[in-house]
Amino acid sequence: MRRFAAISGSSVGSQRIWMGQTHVAAQTASSNHHHGASETAIHVVKGHPEFVFLDDSSGTPQEIRIRTSPGDYIFVPPFVPHREENPSPGEEAVVVIARSTQEAIVVNLPELYVLSDEPGEE
Repeated sequence: MRRFAAISGSSVGSQRIWMGQTHVAAQTASSNHHHGASETAIHVVKGHPEFVFLDDSSGTPQEIRIRTSPGDYIFVPPFVPHREENPSPGEEAVVVIARSTQEAIVVNLPELYVLSDEPGEE
């Protein structure tokens, strides 16, 4: 995945927001991860990237896969484990990302897990 900053502290002096573009090659997936305290908003520009989370509202954790198309928006709350995938065999996916922090916080995880309801726990 290639990331390009557009609006950042170093480019325009922003303090509370970061925006940029991510290009995801065909048949590529990120590691399982979360973004710490950062809120992340994603706008799909090109391709059909997928975002994978776990949901245990039924009592049994199930993988939830959000399939997207150009024009779709995705919100990733702080500390929520997920991964991004581009399953296309030949099309790059391009997304615009906005974060509530200047740092690119990425905490890699060995596996997806369900966000705890307990304060202070992940």
